Amino acid sequence: MSMLLLSLVLQQPPAQTPAASAAPVARIVVTPSQPTVTVGDSVLLVGRAVDASGKPTDARILYNQGGYSFEGKVDRSGWVKAGAPGTVVANVSAVQAGRAPVVQRVEVKVVAAAPVKVAVSPRITALVVGQSYPLAATGISRDGDQAPTAATWTSANPAVATVSAEGVVTARRAGKTILTATVGGVSTTLPIDVVSGAAARSSLTASATRVRQGDVVRLSFAMNAGGRRRTDLSPVYTMSGGNGQIDADGRFVAYAEGTYVVTAVAGPATASTTITVSERDVGQQFELVGKVVRSRFSTEEVWVHPNGKVAYLGSGSGGDVAYVIDISNPADPKVVDSLLSNTRRVNDLMTDVEGKILVHTREGASDRKNGIVIYTLEDPLHPKKVSEYTETVTAGVHSSFVYRDKKTGQLNVFITNDGTGAVHVINLDDPSKPRELAVWATPRAEAGRSLHDIDVQDGLLYGSFWNDGLVILDVGNGIKGGTPSKPQFVSQYKYDLDKLYKRVELKGGPGYIRGTHTAWRHKDYVFIADEVFGAGFGQAGGSELTQAWGRLQVIDVSDLANPKSVAWWEPDHGGVHNVWARGDTLYVGAYNAGFHAIDVSGELRGDLRLQNRSIATFYPSDPKAHVPNATMTWGVVAKDNLIFVNDMNAGLFIGKIKPKPGRITP
Repeated sequence: MSMLLLSLVLQQPPAQTPAASAAPVARIVVTPSQPTVTVGDSVLLVGRAVDASGKPTDARILYNQGGYSFEGKVDRSGWVKAGAPGTVVANVSAVQAGRAPVVQRVEVKVVAAAPVKVAVSPRITALVVGQSYPLAATGISRDGDQAPTAATWTSANPAVATVSAEGVVTARRAGKTILTATVGGVSTTLPIDVVSGAAARSSLTASATRVRQGDVVRLSFAMNAGGRRRTDLSPVYTMSGGNGQIDADGRFVAYAEGTYVVTAVAGPATASTTITVSERDVGQQFELVGKVVRSRFSTEEVWVHPNGKVAYLGSGSGGDVAYVIDISNPADPKVVDSLLSNTRRVNDLMTDVEGKILVHTREGASDRKNGIVIYTLEDPLHPKKVSEYTETVTAGVHSSFVYRDKKTGQLNVFITNDGTGAVHVINLDDPSKPRELAVWATPRAEAGRSLHDIDVQDGLLYGSFWNDGLVILDVGNGIKGGTPSKPQFVSQYKYDLDKLYKRVELKGGPGYIRGTHTAWRHKDYVFIADEVFGAGFGQAGGSELTQAWGRLQVIDVSDLANPKSVAWWEPDHGGVHNVWARGDTLYVGAYNAGFHAIDVSGELRGDLRLQNRSIATFYPSDPKAHVPNATMTWGVVAKDNLIFVNDMNAGLFIGKIKPKPGRITP
């Protein structure tokens, strides 16, 4: 700007701001009206209160977070920091003296950052002339989020194979080509070998032809082409005769009884096989043995001492206590001690495997010093408090896992940090002097980072990082050189939560709660459970206040570097929360859907609920409970021949599964 122009501007009289009206606020105008922001960026909301005629009022504008939000943060000045894809809800309020506030709900859509790589599935290698095969390409951002941009496809040699805009590749003649998928300027390639199928002889063999519902059958397709037997082809599988699924890798699982004809088609080559499926028949009865009903607070986690005679039970909804319960007579359990603490929630409790140390978490302390509380267990019925650890986790600890390192003998507790979404490693070799060894967090922006639960087995940590899915760390296994003092990343399984739970948004609106909540390693699988509640959860009169949703996924980690989801379980009316696996049985706390025991024997694929794998179900409730006659099952611990089911609304229920005559208890 020139000096002359600047002088003229300075000589202009100041703009007149219209006098603010004292009339009641009729509405709040928020700019931008439909805010969208990219992960890692921020957007400023500006609210303006106007009266019925559209004139500004004298109201004061306030900004705050609307309900629960794990995808971003709203500060008092109106800035919304985006941390993960989803919807961040902001409440913009107009306040006038002597009048009720007017509140405007603003939904800020958070979208994934630009892709840095492209994933193609399935990664086929060979097709037969005349065959068509659908492929999918997804852009992946630096945070592992799926980019919404559609892929474009090209073939280096269209004479050999063409590929449509939708990703369907069609083999034209024998030869080789390279397919390229591009999303947002980032590309990946897929080499394809096309072989002739003219007059070819083909076969389809099954690993078993007589199975039960849910048993996985491995199919093998082969074809003679050009004087060579090919087993690397990717046929399209179809089936008739019932309900089930066949994966691209040729694994078949039936959901219903019957006779199935399975066919593999690769261009002109076809082959079939027949599979007979019988009932799985694993159902048994749950027998209630005893219970401890709670009415003052809601019930949180339960943990059973290694001696099997003592249980520790957390509390929530303002709960400042953990109960010590004598379960030596499970038919008549008794509360014998109470561990009082400055907290409003004891969410998690756990002992070491020797039963000498007890740790419980704290959230909501009045002095804002949360962290963990540590007890020694010379007498398991009367724990002795020896220390607290709050220094680096004052924001709160939601979950913890006590683990003794097999190589060094160190006793450590791995804990979550409500404030940063990081995992902290605290050494308890001297329980009176806990000390921090390490901190690890995903590289995601802190506004969208959350760690909800931890499982440690054989030196590997399985972290439920909410928006970041399942994260596996080496914390002493050695596969990546990790130690408790230096955790090392191994791999991650991440998925599109909004796509998976679109029906929850359609019912209750954007801004609902969803994320990877818990993980449990068992054999070659990790069972992960999503916690999902509708947008009204936690709000007075919210229509979704008590309705839980959510799916349990079975993640195959036989190849730790490449975890993949292979099966799932989801109740009709309820969600999934905490799980416990032992032998061939998975025990699930399913919120509204109560307690479930599920047969997880053998290889797992597809929808476990439709495979008739349910062993037993129980809906805990009590008319004298904190919330009478309403099931909201948190989780379960299986110890010896007993099952300890903790229900948020009702307390602790002790039972067992009665085997059918001639059956072995799972």
